[in-house]
Amino acid sequence: MQRRTFLKWSVSVGALTALGMTGWGCSRDQGDAHQTIRLPSLPYRLNALEPYLSEETLRYHYGKHHKAYVDNANHLVADTGLAKLSLVEIMRKAFQPKACQQNAIFNNTAQVYNHTFYWNSMTPGGGGSPDGVMGEWLNKSFGSDNTFREAFIDVARSRFASGWTWLVQNEGKLDVISTANAITPIVQDMQPLLVLDVWEHAYYLDYKNQRVKYIEAFLDHLVNWEFAANNLGET
Repeated sequence: MQRRTFLKWSVSVGALTALGMTGWGCSRDQGDAHQTIRLPSLPYRLNALEPYLSEETLRYHYGKHHKAYVDNANHLVADTGLAKLSLVEIMRKAFQPKACQQNAIFNNTAQVYNHTFYWNSMTPGGGGSPDGVMGEWLNKSFGSDNTFREAFIDVARSRFASGWTWLVQNEGKLDVISTANAITPIVQDMQPLLVLDVWEHAYYLDYKNQRVKYIEAFLDHLVNWEFAANNLGET
């Protein structure tokens, strides 16, 4: 990703956060107004993704897991120089490229970022084959949207243990990548377009150990292609 594209995108996220909005929407953030990092409102109701993701799953995943990362991140950066920075700036400063295990500040702030990106990667009535600019990019990068679908399923299914499956823009084309734990493409100089959470808590209440059914439901019924298109950077 070109440096000016990343800087433009990073500043916009920080500005929206400072205005009390979600990272990619206009809903009011929840939580203490004095917190450095806030829990963004979901872009839809808790039951809006049913029957593919249940209200119970979102209530726990968003209300418990995501909120815990927000609370932990605020505790960790309190009374430090990081407290005045945007979420993306904190992530980049805390990230350790050569470390086998990341530090607590990176893990918690990156999970806030990743989960916010995940919620916005889905929309009621989404999924299927995109048209317009996203359809063109998928055809150019993968040959067809069906080839993309197969590649995404294979990468997401193959992710061992906890992590994420991303559609990213990198060096003039799209690619599907997998990251472990809290790692995010932002610290790898790639532009994320959409993401699927493949930690077990993201799908276990609804799909038990059938991860592939969860992946297929995401692609066929939930993907927010408009959000992905809006994240396309300069080429």
